[in-house]
Amino acid sequence: MSDEPSGKKPVSEEWVPADDAIIGKAFRWSAIIAVIVITVGVTAFLMARRSEPVIPPKPAPKVTPIIRTQVAEPPAIPFQDITIDAGINFVHENGAAGDKLLPETMGAGAAFLDFDNDNDQDLILVNSASWPENIRKDVDTPTLALCKNDGSGHFVDITEHSGMDATFYGTGIAVGDYDSDGNIDVFVSAVGSNHLFRNLGEGKFEDVTRIAAVAGKQDAWSTSSGFFDLDNDGDLDLFVCNYVRWSREIDFNVNYRLVGVGRAYGPPMNFEGTFSYLYRNNGDGTFTDVSEESGVQVRNAATGLPAGKALGLTFVDVNEDGYIDIFIANDTVQNFLFVNKGDGTFSDDSSFLGVAFDRNGSATGAMGIDAGIFRNDNSMGFAIGNFANEMSTLYVSQESRKVFADEAIGEGIGAPTRSMLTFGVLFLDSDLDGRLDLLQANGHLEEEINIVQPSQHYEQAAQLFWNAGPTARGCFVPVPQEKTTDLGTPIVGRGAAYADIDSDGDLDLVMTQAGRRPLLLKNQQQSANHWLRLKLVGRNANRDAIGAWASVRVGDVIQRRQVMPTRSYLSQSELPLTFGLGKSSQIEKLTITWPNGTIQDVPPPSADQFMTITQQ
Repeated sequence: MSDEPSGKKPVSEEWVPADDAIIGKAFRWSAIIAVIVITVGVTAFLMARRSEPVIPPKPAPKVTPIIRTQVAEPPAIPFQDITIDAGINFVHENGAAGDKLLPETMGAGAAFLDFDNDNDQDLILVNSASWPENIRKDVDTPTLALCKNDGSGHFVDITEHSGMDATFYGTGIAVGDYDSDGNIDVFVSAVGSNHLFRNLGEGKFEDVTRIAAVAGKQDAWSTSSGFFDLDNDGDLDLFVCNYVRWSREIDFNVNYRLVGVGRAYGPPMNFEGTFSYLYRNNGDGTFTDVSEESGVQVRNAATGLPAGKALGLTFVDVNEDGYIDIFIANDTVQNFLFVNKGDGTFSDDSSFLGVAFDRNGSATGAMGIDAGIFRNDNSMGFAIGNFANEMSTLYVSQESRKVFADEAIGEGIGAPTRSMLTFGVLFLDSDLDGRLDLLQANGHLEEEINIVQPSQHYEQAAQLFWNAGPTARGCFVPVPQEKTTDLGTPIVGRGAAYADIDSDGDLDLVMTQAGRRPLLLKNQQQSANHWLRLKLVGRNANRDAIGAWASVRVGDVIQRRQVMPTRSYLSQSELPLTFGLGKSSQIEKLTITWPNGTIQDVPPPSADQFMTITQQ
């Protein structure tokens, strides 16, 4: 994350979309070759250091290029700004008072969740706070915002006296029923101590941070977080990302400046890395910090200091062994992909899998992350939003999930994303055609960036990439701003989340801003496509079914979706799954794979309904 020249080509020399297929094919091969070279090098190093024999790695599987035959025209997918009309009066307080302290510009997240179990999606907006040195007595004290959905997509702020009317410098949010009482609970990360709010029902929450032992360190800066079941024991554990070692004093000592601007928000290269937290659920309302013994603390090999600068987080079973793995998007250092060994420990296999660095072998200014099966086959895709002058990353598994390659260029998102500074990223089927599209929430860090970089702007429009399917030249096609209406409003975009807030079957959006009000967007697509929405309830597995997969077959197409609220940047999307069915109203097969590995076939339901499926 840096405003300084990066040595990359100027905008006028960028690839254009017409080059994507050819360049993407070439980069795909070079990425596989790079993985082989790295693997051989690591093997040689280990053989030199250890006396026991080392088994040579198997060669990476051959990549079969996908043939693209036509260019598709994206449909109109309009989104309407309903923020004020929907009753959202929240404004994010970032504490900015001219000192240019780094947390001020990183924003905060949002979460869609059904906290009152009425089957409509409510909304929590995370707030930060004024710094102790600059507390203003002429304004209301900032707190979280707990917004209850009345079922029509209109919200009522019920924060006062809810127990969530707390003030601290909040950043990210995670939701999950950690105590299995049927009410979804809320964890909020922060600059300083983190907070866990237990849902008592009837709109009331209790801060149980001390009892649960998940506050973290007072001097830490936590970012994205998420609940998942690391050991398949049926309760939800908790992972919390930590960014950089930061304090007001360190920030002023770094004293980052831009020519023509003066003091500015500094890049993370000037700050030390940190260790993130992994908490195992004890099943009695408390957690145990197992970060060190679990293997998720990565040190810089040269300095011995913590290597991570974690911002984005998602969970997925990458190798399909029945245990959920952890993917972390790190800012300006390599990403981490912690593969779950099934015994409570993890190994960082990011380099071996090809997801540690970009196509050039460099770390990126990575912010948000999401995972999805966007081709409707067995290949897994990871999208990562990066800093300005770095195109977004799209790691895709190659025939098997033993190796990934960055296919951002070949799949159509390379050139269009290069000039953007991207935080939140989301896979979602925005027009219900049965294919996952890609959304990016964009916005720069520095208000005056245009002075030193004329091509950059503080406020930037979000981008929606329509998935044209395997017959197009590159899956993703940028949807012109005039076809997305208010989605194209330039904002200081940070977190992003989706939910069907008005029960019409399609997915609506919220995007947060740093120091400003969020943007709540109603999906106004008029495709007349059919849909199916599923709420999964675990019994032997965790109650929220986080980590479960649903598979829907319509004709020859099989769609797979994972119950995973943890995605994007500092944010959480709804738990229910949405399947677009296109013009078909006939579902041939519906199968649920629960987090503990059990498979449940469900009689094919009719289309255009919301249904609840409970584990047998």
